[in-house]
Amino acid sequence: MIRVIIVEDDPMVADLAAGYLEGIDGFNLEGVAHSGEDALKLLRARHVDLVLLDVFMPGMTGMELLHIIKAQFCHADAIMITAAQSSDDILNALRMGVADYIVKPFTYERFRESLLQFREKRQLLISPEVPITQEMLDRRIFIKKERPAPDAGTPKGIDAHTLQTVIKVLQDYHGSFSLKDIEPLAGISRISLKKYFDYLTATGRLGSVKDYGGHGRPVTLYNWIA
Repeated sequence: MIRVIIVEDDPMVADLAAGYLEGIDGFNLEGVAHSGEDALKLLRARHVDLVLLDVFMPGMTGMELLHIIKAQFCHADAIMITAAQSSDDILNALRMGVADYIVKPFTYERFRESLLQFREKRQLLISPEVPITQEMLDRRIFIKKERPAPDAGTPKGIDAHTLQTVIKVLQDYHGSFSLKDIEPLAGISRISLKKYFDYLTATGRLGSVKDYGGHGRPVTLYNWIA
């Protein structure tokens, strides 16, 4: 079992990642930290194999925490899940050996693929009795030939009736919209609604763009495509 902690200051994103993780075999969520300092407490208290790590956090940043993880917790790997998209941020993370880099807003399919790829690498590399050939390295770690398509069906937490309700609301809405706009119309919580938005984005029925016009965190605006 791969033991995971989520380090994310936005409770909604943390809950979304935790829900996605729950539906993927081979992973166990050990805890959620909303700051780098709280993440260090978890890392010191428990054996952690994988850290799902944001960059922008109050106090200690994700990049600062990543330095500490690599220096003091060599058994723990990290996957960045962040809105940081500058080449410097990405290069620094790659140089420090992150297992993957996921840009927000992320889809269930991209999240799942990242976790499955991490699990596959780990299973290969923790089996020292199995000689590792060049073909195995190329196919499962470095070159990564195309993975077969995942099983058909919607991810865990997507109810067909609720999905149709959300789709009807979006089709009737004029112009761009945010989660906050749709929440009272759909009649479900914003956390649950985010799962349906991510599913519709992944299946090509919603487009999204970041709105940096206001103060504080940027707002994701969506538009109905199909």
